[in-house]
Amino acid sequence: MESSGLKQIEKVTLWDRAYAELRSALLAGRFAPGQRILLREVAGALGISLTPVRDAVNHLIAERVLERGTGGQGGGAIVPEIDPDHFRQLTLMRTELESRAAFEAAANVTPQAIASLRDALAQMTGHMQRERRDDYLEMHRRFHFGIYALADMPLLQDTIETLWLRCGPVLNVVLPEYVPYLKKTDYHAAALDALSRQDAQAVAEAIRRDIADAGEYIYQLLRNRQQGTVTV
Repeated sequence: MESSGLKQIEKVTLWDRAYAELRSALLAGRFAPGQRILLREVAGALGISLTPVRDAVNHLIAERVLERGTGGQGGGAIVPEIDPDHFRQLTLMRTELESRAAFEAAANVTPQAIASLRDALAQMTGHMQRERRDDYLEMHRRFHFGIYALADMPLLQDTIETLWLRCGPVLNVVLPEYVPYLKKTDYHAAALDALSRQDAQAVAEAIRRDIADAGEYIYQLLRNRQQGTVTV
C-alpha cells in the first residue's frame, strides 16, 4: 500500500485531539462529578465524527478516569463521583509526587519560566477576585504544570496528570466554598519566590503545603456534604 500514497494520519490526529481536549477539560475541573459526557455533544463541539471521540472516551474509561455510561459504548461516559476517603488517598499521592517534581524543577529554572509563572499567578488572582471559576482552575493547572515541566521528568508528570484527572471534577464543585480559604495563605506565591531563588527544598515544601492543606480542607467539605452538614 506504500505506492498508493495513502497516509493513515487523520484518524490518529482526531483521536489525539479528542483525547487531549477531554483530558484538558477534566484537568481544569470543567466537568462535575456525576456529569454525563455524551459522545454526540463532544463530537459536535469539536467538529469531528463520533469514532475518534468514542476511542478517546474508551481510553479514559480504561484509565479509570471516566466510567462507562448506561447503554454500552453508545451511552458515552460518566464522570465518577469521589468519596472523601478516595480523595484523601489521591491527596497523599499528590503531595509526594508533586513536591518531588517541584524539587527537581529548581535546578532547571529560567528567567522565561519565572516570567510565565508570574503571569499565570497574576491571572489566577484576577480570576479569583472576579469569581471566574473555570478561568481560575485553568490558570491554576497551568501554574502547577509549568513548574512540573521544568523537572524534565515526563513519566513523573504523566502520573501527576492522572491524579489530577481524578481530582479535577471535585474542584469544580467545592471551589465556591474553598475560595475564602485560598486567601489565607498564598503557597503559590511562596513556591514562585522559592523557585526564582532556585531553593529546591523551599519550593518543594510550598507545593507540599499547598496540596496538603487544600486537600484536608476539601476532604472536610466532602465529608460534610456526605453527612448532610452545611458548614465546615
